[in-house]
Amino acid sequence: MGFVYAVLAYLCWGVLPLYVKAVEHMSPAEVVAHRCLWAVPVAGAVLWWTGRTSDLWAALRRPRQLGMAAVTAALVTTNWGIYVWAVFADRAVDAALGYYINPLFNILLGALLLGERLTRLQIGAVALAGLAVVVLAVGLGRLPIVPLGIVFSWGAYAYFKKQLPIGPNQGFLLEVLLISGPALALVLVLAARGEGHFGTNVPDTLLLMLGGVLTATPLMLYANGAKLLRLSTIGILQYITPTMIFLVAVFIFGEPVGTARAIALPMIWVALALYTTSLFRETSRR
Repeated sequence: MGFVYAVLAYLCWGVLPLYVKAVEHMSPAEVVAHRCLWAVPVAGAVLWWTGRTSDLWAALRRPRQLGMAAVTAALVTTNWGIYVWAVFADRAVDAALGYYINPLFNILLGALLLGERLTRLQIGAVALAGLAVVVLAVGLGRLPIVPLGIVFSWGAYAYFKKQLPIGPNQGFLLEVLLISGPALALVLVLAARGEGHFGTNVPDTLLLMLGGVLTATPLMLYANGAKLLRLSTIGILQYITPTMIFLVAVFIFGEPVGTARAIALPMIWVALALYTTSLFRETSRR
């Protein structure tokens, strides 16, 4: 069942650019705010159904857990904002690059912050990914802000999420509850200025509400799937999302790949192949 959960999560994330394109006539801030707001009832319903609401109430009474959840909430909101802006700006290919690099960045975080020892294959994978970022920077004539922003925000989110002493579903609901206050304030300000889209027509209203479902569902599917799967399996499955984003960006949105990306992408794929090989070797030893 864990395999089904994880695959469904990655497939949901893979088609998310299609949803984001459908709301590109709105501002990224409004889309992200509604993703936060409408994720609350979805996550709340799941938590109520599983009978784990007591864990959430306990966390709300612990300032340290609230502080940690505020950090993860800020990071995941930043990640959503960068992603939405990238699709709006016809840079979904860059978003795909970021999610390809992310597992390699997680290896680096583990070595730097948790003292984890890297194998030679993992060192080679991280070095090759770093070189790919340099190629992107030189080829584009600027820092690849979208890939780096996605890598750092999602990588840091994953790191701090692991430190949060609460279950994944409870933690996600706690995060969106903390974000919902500023999100609601933004929505009300936009409505007062006549710039909001919620309630102006049925299609836009339904699209904004759908954002909550598309935000909460894959995150909770992934959290539950990851608990039931081996690391090597998750390591392979996580390539589904950036591959789908890349294919959608190129073949549906018609985004150009460009010389720098055409060079960097194969380098990242080779780095990921090295990383995957190291995962299988580690699993075999265990």
